[in-house]
Amino acid sequence: MSTLQLKKLTIFSMKTYRIKSLGILTFAKFQGVMGLFIGLLLGILYSFGGLILDTLVSLGWIQSTETPGLSIGTILAFGALLGMPLIFSVLGFLLGWVEAFLFNFVSRWFEGMNLKFLVKE
Repeated sequence: MSTLQLKKLTIFSMKTYRIKSLGILTFAKFQGVMGLFIGLLLGILYSFGGLILDTLVSLGWIQSTETPGLSIGTILAFGALLGMPLIFSVLGFLLGWVEAFLFNFVSRWFEGMNLKFLVKE
């Protein structure tokens, strides 16, 4: 006697949603948080990248005319861990506010924006 195994077939369909307006403050906050994370990532890369480069110059493993090695500049570079997330989040918030305002203004004439999603039936 043979056994027949059937796999469950999952069916997806395409569903379209239309966005006619964005909450200006909501979108600005979202962009601010995204800017915070991007600024934090770039601040980490800048700070620790500079530390590694300055350490290698101080040890004499590489030669550079750009940096004297470990110095007060290395310590100041760690200010990027606070400064870059702060600057990026503020600029992200302001840019998000402008983007949402412009989207709401322009979408009056162009009927918003269509988004298509795959949904499980």
